[in-house]
Amino acid sequence: MAALAAAGTVGYQRFQSQSAEPVLYPAGTAAYGGTGVARGSGPVTIDVYADFMCPNCKQFEDSTATTLDEAVTAGRVTVVTHPVAFLDRMSQGEKYSTRAVAAVGCAADGGRFTEYARMLFRHQPAEQTPGLSDDRLITLGRDAGLTESFAQCVRDGTYRSWAAHVSERAARAGVMGTPTVKVNGEVTDADSTSVREALGDAG
Repeated sequence: MAALAAAGTVGYQRFQSQSAEPVLYPAGTAAYGGTGVARGSGPVTIDVYADFMCPNCKQFEDSTATTLDEAVTAGRVTVVTHPVAFLDRMSQGEKYSTRAVAAVGCAADGGRFTEYARMLFRHQPAEQTPGLSDDRLITLGRDAGLTESFAQCVRDGTYRSWAAHVSERAARAGVMGTPTVKVNGEVTDADSTSVREALGDAG
């Protein structure tokens, strides 16, 4: 536990220094402290902290997407996704996690946050590789229905400071790894069974 606490402290200090520059916020983030994008409007809030280079995050997305989609459609939940950049060190100096978070921020501006986030998980690069190039990120955006304004946003790195901000706030809130899932503020295991059980307990 002490080792985890130390890791969390180091992570917070690192993200604090990264977010010194002014932060630009993507569309749809204001209601959640500038750190997340929501879908649905149900009474139960599910917060998901995920890194687009994290294999376990992809597994969580793959295993729970249908459950969460059905709960959103039924008006039971509000799902708030907080995309974090904890794994830049896993992309050979290319800061893929930061670039991916910045790109999904651009997608939020284009009204395709969820569609693009799922595209990033579908095409997730392996750890210890440079990750997807900016050109590839742009191509995936076009496949998700985004336009040239999205492409320019990615090229400009418009939301890289936002990636640092979300990561800093997550670390400050005690998020030490990904995926981290909270149901009405209570951490639950990041698997489909636990999410279903937590939804049942939350009503």
